[in-house]
Amino acid sequence: MKEINEQEFESVVLKGGKVVVDFYSTECPPCEALAPKFEDVANLYGEHISFVKIFRQGNRELVEKLEVQGSPTVLFYDNGKQVAPMISGGIKKSELVEVCDSMIPAEASQKIHDSIKPVNTHCEALIIGGGPAGLAAGLYLCQAKVNTILVDIQLPGGQVSTTHQVSNYPGFIEPQPGFMLSHFMSEQTKQCGTKYKVAVDVAQVDLQNKTVVIDDYETITAEKIVIASGASPRPLGIPGEKEYKGQGISYCATCDAKYFENKEVIVVGGGNSAVEEAAFIAKFASKITMIHQFGELTANKQSAQKIIDNPKISILFNSEPRAFIKEPNKMTVEYENLETKTRETISADGIFVFIGMQPNGSLFGTQLETDDWGYISTNEDMRASIPGVYAIGDIRSKKYRQITTAVADGTIAAIDISKSL
Repeated sequence: MKEINEQEFESVVLKGGKVVVDFYSTECPPCEALAPKFEDVANLYGEHISFVKIFRQGNRELVEKLEVQGSPTVLFYDNGKQVAPMISGGIKKSELVEVCDSMIPAEASQKIHDSIKPVNTHCEALIIGGGPAGLAAGLYLCQAKVNTILVDIQLPGGQVSTTHQVSNYPGFIEPQPGFMLSHFMSEQTKQCGTKYKVAVDVAQVDLQNKTVVIDDYETITAEKIVIASGASPRPLGIPGEKEYKGQGISYCATCDAKYFENKEVIVVGGGNSAVEEAAFIAKFASKITMIHQFGELTANKQSAQKIIDNPKISILFNSEPRAFIKEPNKMTVEYENLETKTRETISADGIFVFIGMQPNGSLFGTQLETDDWGYISTNEDMRASIPGVYAIGDIRSKKYRQITTAVADGTIAAIDISKSL
């Protein structure tokens, strides 16, 4: 795999035959999660396709020309022409494989897939998810000499990795960058002995039989399974959102705020997440307009007041977005005033959406009992409705979701598992 710059783009990519390009950033958890997948796919398809990487921050002119607006973004070329839509954000290995298969003859693709040999692995405890809850569970389990594997579709860290600062985690006098706090937790758990299988695709989960299939070729069997898959930003579900995700619409200020230096930004939301992220974006953007459905911010009063007092930030109260529209050089939001029922538009250079979270429970279907919102129900020992299965952290049905409560959940589950084993 080769790293190139914008001066080499024409000769290496546009005149290079079949080429896959990864535009990556620094301090970008989704970029770090993609890196090992991208390398793995390059090793599989390298005989037929060239794979290159371009540092997004260092090649801004090319990035703007190609309208790359999310980190990471992968583009696919064949003889200088894009042969598939660009993909961005939390990119799965299966997405890369699907496009690469379409770029080469069917017989060559089949030969590659046939070369992948099935693998079977056994462990005592399998943790699904590498946020604070999963990392705390892994730490306690490996210290108890329990053979533990941690699986994550991204790199360890969870939501904390995309939080610019954490000021309320015990033990740190100064606020910590979220990605560094995640790094400290991850390294501690890894050095203790928990085996990591991260940046993988989880293809199948059978909780009754305690088996998990990753990347379509490795089956992991465990005696106990700990679900720590967390929660994800809730989408608005309006026209244009899915189409322009990573191409003008972002859900990660830590990843993308730095690309809006002296530019205008729209932030959707008014709770704690929206307010905290808007304050961070304001370090870069020249102007921020927040769109909030209620008549006042619902974040804590201290944080809300800082937003109100910030001269860069204005707020459209009692309003909701109804559609996102991509202009040649701008993003436009069509929004409705909930009081007057009238619709208007506002444009900016980018849009950030922070309207709450939803549980990452799609892998488990209806196997477990959940509350009305899809969060997994447990007892005080974190045991779920299937024997030998635990749920911890933000995926669990509970009143408060904080880093500290997630770590507590992981601790409790690990102690219960180590005693039962």
